[in-house]
Amino acid sequence: MTTSQLSVQLYTVREAMEADPAGTLRRIADIGLTQVEPYKFTAFGPALGEALSAAGLSAPTTHQGFIGTDAAAVFGAAGELGIGTVIDPFVGPERWVSRESVAAIATELNAAARVAADYGVQVGYHNHAHELQSVIDGTPALEIFADLLDPAVVLEIDTYWVVVGGLDPVELIGRLGDRVRALHIKDGPGTQETKDQVAVGSGSLPIRAIIESAPNALRVIELDDSRADRFEAVADSFRYLTAEGLA
Repeated sequence: MTTSQLSVQLYTVREAMEADPAGTLRRIADIGLTQVEPYKFTAFGPALGEALSAAGLSAPTTHQGFIGTDAAAVFGAAGELGIGTVIDPFVGPERWVSRESVAAIATELNAAARVAADYGVQVGYHNHAHELQSVIDGTPALEIFADLLDPAVVLEIDTYWVVVGGLDPVELIGRLGDRVRALHIKDGPGTQETKDQVAVGSGSLPIRAIIESAPNALRVIELDDSRADRFEAVADSFRYLTAEGLA
């Protein structure tokens, strides 16, 4: 394994990104990371590409809401930045309560994938807990959703929110198979309280088993929040994953 399989979700250091994008990306590069996952990347405009280049970073994936919108401009902007996969990070809980509503989300995502392909971009979806807590006819809504997606659509599994949702992330990833192209790697006790999250390797999640369940997936370090300094947590996570041969 090489460090090219590691990235970091920039939402982790969102306050710094919004105050000083270029300086923040330099700090990320100084940790040793070579890839990042921006959030709401279009809000940063062309300056994001310049800052990434100056820091020697690339962004293979990004988060940006697009489901149910005319997202051609989003996909065009991603293509210009060399971002290969645009991931919608959130569809509200009210849309995951029936087969019909889940199917409608899948239909919208499949349609978006066809538009994105014109710009050389893939699309994906990132889960929270509610897509797993909603169980329809004995099956978590996220798994029903996955079965309805076109082959071109990928999943980024947030392994921490899987635990919060009451499932075993290793077992879920095994069922979802090769559609899982990226993992959000987090650690902590698996509670709804985001401040409980800690640096990877200092909590209770089975990090090695999770990564080995999708060995080819991009590993994206993230903390939604923490009681500790989140920049230090990113650095500690990087050091842990590298030392353990999981980078």
